[in-house]
Amino acid sequence: MARSHLLSAAAGAGIALVAERALQSPPGRFAQMSGSTLAAPGAAAWITDFLNAAYYAKDGDRRDLADLRLAFMILTTYWQRSGTRTLGAADVLRFHQALGTARLRGTGGRTGTLDHGSLLDGGARLLGEWFPAAAQDWERRGWGIAFPTVADKAAHDPEVRLARARVGELTPPQRPIDEQTWHTYPPVEVPDAAATAEAVLAVEHWPDYASELGRFTPLRRTGLAGQTFEIEVVGFLRPRTPVFTRGYVTVTALVTADDPAARDAWVDDVRQGFERHPLEQQPIPEGADVHAGFDLTCHEHHFMGAAKNRLVLYSVDGGTYLRAAGTWDPMQRHLAELYERVGRHSQHAFWGMGNPEESMLHQIAAQVRRQRQVRR
Repeated sequence: MARSHLLSAAAGAGIALVAERALQSPPGRFAQMSGSTLAAPGAAAWITDFLNAAYYAKDGDRRDLADLRLAFMILTTYWQRSGTRTLGAADVLRFHQALGTARLRGTGGRTGTLDHGSLLDGGARLLGEWFPAAAQDWERRGWGIAFPTVADKAAHDPEVRLARARVGELTPPQRPIDEQTWHTYPPVEVPDAAATAEAVLAVEHWPDYASELGRFTPLRRTGLAGQTFEIEVVGFLRPRTPVFTRGYVTVTALVTADDPAARDAWVDDVRQGFERHPLEQQPIPEGADVHAGFDLTCHEHHFMGAAKNRLVLYSVDGGTYLRAAGTWDPMQRHLAELYERVGRHSQHAFWGMGNPEESMLHQIAAQVRRQRQVRR
């Protein structure tokens, strides 16, 4: 529930002070991480409805992640071209004018849904005739935004969004290693080590790797080293009922084959940690050629608590793989309950254990394949 709703209810009962203190409790601070930095709480309902129309409310055979990414791009581009002001309830009128007729026709298969063409047409009415071509141009896309020109993209400052974010302090795992959870997710095969490394290092394109369970948006002017991402994560309390929350992670370590000593020390550290948890599979097989690895360390109020994930790109036995491994402290009660209800499946699927549509790692692999075809 949004902060304003909580305070309004408390004031009506004459206990506003108690409510304010409640918001400073761990569950209260976590509740304030719902939604997006781009929108006020009053916009949450229509934004969720719009994303449903583009993807989640469609029948399974009509769903296409390109439509979901395009819907997110329309929202983020609209925010950027509106002066990066916070989107509110009134903005739904502009979206209805641009897309309402197509929704009534049910171009996505059901009444109220939108297909890809209708999203592009609506984007043109909302943003300008330049939008459909820009939305499909890799060189004019970045940070989840479509830009009229390459020069406009180069002039964009991603830290405008950072200024609105509730990033907080870094919260890596702190408990003794034997009290931590160490977990390995399945490896995802990728077409080519160099092309995959290039895709991962192109941080402005991480929103283009979004799955149906979430997307990463970079917030800093830097490359991957030291980059902070806002993660918009989707859970499902019921089918076709997405629940959006967000968290922040920063790349606190990055190793590549350019510095073999640092890379090997990072690999040894990961392997030694997993040796203390023998029931979990080692994420980096013996004999693997590690091309790159990095740590994504959580910030306070993250839905995983005190935690970090490691991503590693390696080749072994003739194949190349991208793989995630997570480490986290025992969760506080409110996080543990949410994790058991909606988080466990999303966490595992996002890092490769579910369907390709749910996994960002699978989507990176798919994007690398598309880019290789375009370059041919």
